[in-house]
Amino acid sequence: MSVWPHASSPHPPALVGSEGELVSVSVAVEPRELEDLLEALAALDFPINPEIYHDAAIVYVASDGAQRLEPFTLVEFPAYAERLPKIRVVLETCGFAGNAVSVSAMLDGIHAGDMVEPAPPGANYAHRILRKHATAAAAGKH
Repeated sequence: MSVWPHASSPHPPALVGSEGELVSVSVAVEPRELEDLLEALAALDFPINPEIYHDAAIVYVASDGAQRLEPFTLVEFPAYAERLPKIRVVLETCGFAGNAVSVSAMLDGIHAGDMVEPAPPGANYAHRILRKHATAAAAGKH
């Protein structure tokens, strides 16, 4: 899993078209920003079919194992890798931070429950975990 500009996976891409690998794009926003995000995605010149997780969360894990959970709304949609720069430009133009976006290989996104990302250089955490269903995870359900 990686953040812009390229998605990567330990396995060769399984879903590839004329515009590159089919990837899963995830955008974490505050619930009050959801409408603005959907408006920004509508400005793209290709169709977006978002799936919205209202009870999602990001868990920031420190190097000592301490965890901080932040509830978010998570919007996911498939896109081809060659379209990632255009998505990034549109989202940044509309005021969304680059760290709000995660990209993973499509099959990884389908088969994985939580998505784990390493921290970028200089971050105050070791890695973060994106949970689509924080309520179920907190209750011990999967």
